Amino acid sequence: MRKRLTYVLLLLIVVATPTHAQRLTAMRDSVAGAYHFWFYEPASKVSPNDTQNVINPSDLALSEKPLFVFLHGASLQGSNLQRVRKYGTINAIDKGMNIDAYVIAPQTRNGWDATKVWSLIDWAKAHYDIDTNRIYVLGMSLGGFGTYNVASKYYDKIAAAMMICGGATGRDWCGLCKMPFWLLHGTADRVVPLSRSQEIANGMKECGDTSRLIFTKLRGMDHGDPARVFYLRETYLWLLAHSLTDDKRKVDRSYEITATTLKNPYYWLPRQNTSLVVVNRAAQTQSSSQVTETDDNETPDVYIIKRGDNLIAIARRFHTTVEKICKLNNIKNPDYIREGQKIKLK
Repeated sequence: MRKRLTYVLLLLIVVATPTHAQRLTAMRDSVAGAYHFWFYEPASKVSPNDTQNVINPSDLALSEKPLFVFLHGASLQGSNLQRVRKYGTINAIDKGMNIDAYVIAPQTRNGWDATKVWSLIDWAKAHYDIDTNRIYVLGMSLGGFGTYNVASKYYDKIAAAMMICGGATGRDWCGLCKMPFWLLHGTADRVVPLSRSQEIANGMKECGDTSRLIFTKLRGMDHGDPARVFYLRETYLWLLAHSLTDDKRKVDRSYEITATTLKNPYYWLPRQNTSLVVVNRAAQTQSSSQVTETDDNETPDVYIIKRGDNLIAIARRFHTTVEKICKLNNIKNPDYIREGQKIKLK
């Protein structure tokens, strides 16, 4: 099946200090009346050695880049911006995830005001080449409430949002129905109970259209466990799969995040001093994936692992599951596969 590919997410995972010009800057008093924030600028160029596994390196030359806005939880509140680096998107970048997009990570002292958050986005648009069709918001706990605030008010300006173990501060459900919106919540959460996300899902149902909603209940996870979502490549790939220009703003349901997926969210970290470039593309259709769709009759009996592969992507490509691949090949840990390894698919 032919699919229209819309963007490239580049995740550079390196051991040594990168040679490209990415930059993380603490911004204080840059926007009057708003929050202090971290601002991440993606690499302006990629060295020839880094692009050896890029599907189409010329795409990296696009001047406009998407923008992610990460909203932290209550534990990171205050006036010390370094706290914002303890977990979340900025911490993932600190660990080696190099996202080919701009990132804003503000710090609040007491809750999230949607207008103030949007003033930071306006600042970024005024100073950088932001792809205004690809602005994304994601947050956890208090940041989940903040995600609700921003997404419900600016649903026509945000391409997609992901809300983790949060809740609603009002009853503005209907705007959320008009955008791709992913709710994730631990079933064992005793700090912000699952019922707070269920309330949002129920409210959206009252509006009559939940076709753009994904509601994932993370079985057995408490309030802190879902923070691992910020370290999954799938999180950012799912967000990037959406644009304001999408036909009817359809939601991509090809990505899966479960309690099992989150057991090891750091599978992309380098091992044995290797340097790796992984590029994924996301399509705009509801059934899109970051890999080329393959019919069942094209599935080979044996597949040879290539650099950058992981079992999640392989299973999605060949319409199977990680569990089946592991069982067929007696793989004990799905995160440990090697380049050149042969695995059975049937």
